[in-house]
Parts: sequence; structure tokens; C-alpha cells
Amino acid sequence: MVVMKMKFPFEKRVKLAQGLWLLSWCATVAGAITFSLGCILKTELRRRAEVMDNSDIHLVPNTLVIVGLASLGINYFATRVCQDALDAGRFPRWKTMLKPYFAVSCFFTVLMLLAVIMSYAMKGSLESSLKIGLKNGIRFYKDTDTPGRCFLKQNIDRLQMEFQCCGNNDFRDWFEVQWISNRYLDFSSKEVKDRVKSNVDGRYLVDGVPFSCCNPSSPRPCLQYQLTNNSAHYNYEYQTEELNIYLRGCREALVNYYMGLMNTIGAGVLSVFLLQGSVLVSLRLLQTAMEAVAGNENAEIETEGYLLEKSVKETVMEYIEPVMKFFLFTNQVEEGNPGNPASA
Repeated sequence: MVVMKMKFPFEKRVKLAQGLWLLSWCATVAGAITFSLGCILKTELRRRAEVMDNSDIHLVPNTLVIVGLASLGINYFATRVCQDALDAGRFPRWKTMLKPYFAVSCFFTVLMLLAVIMSYAMKGSLESSLKIGLKNGIRFYKDTDTPGRCFLKQNIDRLQMEFQCCGNNDFRDWFEVQWISNRYLDFSSKEVKDRVKSNVDGRYLVDGVPFSCCNPSSPRPCLQYQLTNNSAHYNYEYQTEELNIYLRGCREALVNYYMGLMNTIGAGVLSVFLLQGSVLVSLRLLQTAMEAVAGNENAEIETEGYLLEKSVKETVMEYIEPVMKFFLFTNQVEEGNPGNPASA
């Protein structure tokens, strides 16, 4: 069953080739944009690598980079085919290359669609990665003298100020860790001794937060310490007072930021996917319409073009069967040639 069969007079074939040439160049530019978006997203993710537990999220930008580069080659090839389609004598040289070209193009086009889907579906992976990464970042905030963690304090402080957030879930996360290094604690002080002794793990815990949690928009001077002690501050009620520190957790802030970025990129790449699909469909129609001209003295005859000569299922199997036969043959060769027995 022929799919999407259409008649193409000579003038219509010329217009199709010319329009497809322009469309292919637009898709080439779109491929470069896709590559750039992948690089931008990867750069943004690498900037916060210290507060991310794994690199699974990099699957999205890596895929965008790959399909962007592939799109450049695929669409440049299409422009060359369109040029030769205007000359019936030059077009036949592409005949042997077009079948593998369509197979490769369809693979990368589907991969582009998967990148779009992943950009919307990676929220759970991103959130779990940030949950553990931020927890470790807060835990090691004080280790400014430890190799590999020297700049962690600076990065966490910059993060909290840039995204106007505090802690992992909220500011209370800082109450559960010792974020002040022992190097800056006076252990001759009774208060310090009592706090350390009152903790099972011997940590100096306070109901306070780093300066980077302070909200400069608050009219009240920043209260960093004794946040849960109403008597420590004048005219202060912990439960009802709108604290002058950031109340939003950094995990929420970063998830919103990155998901907003990926959703925007996903919408852009979806447009590129539709453009890429239009190029492939148009090129297939042009190819089948031009094949009917081959060997005919009159190049201006009316021809028929179609998307698929057979049904979708039969066409897919036509591409899959050679691959399956290859793997089947490889397995048979391996089974028929076991390892040579050791010589006596």
C-alpha cells in the first residue's frame, strides 16, 4: 500500500526542489542552534556540578549536542540533493546513497524527539541529584582547609545569594549541621563547650544560618543566630514573624531554574524536530518523483511521488531485517568457532 501518493508535474517538481533547498538551509541553521542550546545547557549544569550528586542529567545536553551536529550534516546533504534535482542527468548519482541517508536521518530525528521528551521528564532525576548534592554541600560547607572542598563555602554562598534561597529544603537544614569550622571556635568559652557536649556527635550546632541567607529586601537588620529564640531579639516572634532570611530552599530554586531552562529549550528543539521532519518528508517525495524521470528522454513529464512504497510496518521490517540477519550470522559464526583447545 503506497502512502501519501501525489502527482508532480515538471513545474511542481522544480518548485519543490527550490523550496526544499531553502527549507534545508533553514534546518541546517536550526541544527546549529540545537547544538548551541545543548552546549549552553551543559555549561549551566557544570556550573552547579558541586551540588549535584550524579551526571545522569547531562544525558539531555549530550543528546542535543549529538543531534545538533548530525542535523548539520543531514540538512547540508539535502541541499546538495536539491540542487541536482533540477538536473535530471545529475540526480541519479544520489540514488544509492539516499536509502542509508533516510535510515540515518530518521534515527537522529527520533533521537531529537527523545531529547525533547527527556527535557520535560528529567525533573525527578534532577531533584534527587540536587537533594543529595546540596545535602553534602551544606555538610562540607565548613571544610575550607580540605583539598577538593576549598571553594565549596564560596560556591554555596554565591548560590544562595544568586537564587535567593537558603538550605536544601529550607533554612532549618543549617540547624542540623556544624557549618562553622572548629578553626573559628573558641573552645575555652563555656557556651562553645556546652554546645559541643550537648551533642552526641560532638558537633557545634546552632539555630543560625550563614550570611548568604540574609534577605536584603527585609527592613529589619539580618538575624542570623538564635532564630528560634524569641527572647534573644526585641519585638520578635519566631512562629509569626516573617523572617528576614530567604525562606525558599535551594533545591526548589534550582529545580525551577533548570526545568524552566530545559522546558524552553525543549519547546525550541520541538520546532526544530518538526522542521527536520518536513525536510525528510519533502526530500522523500522529491526523490520518488525524480526516480520516474530517470531513463526518460522527456524530463518534463508528469511523475508520481510518494512517502512510502509499502505500509509502515513493511517498510520498517525492510530496514530491520538486514540488521537482524547480520547479528544472527555473527552469533552463528561465534558458536561455530569456539576457543581453540589448549595444546597438550
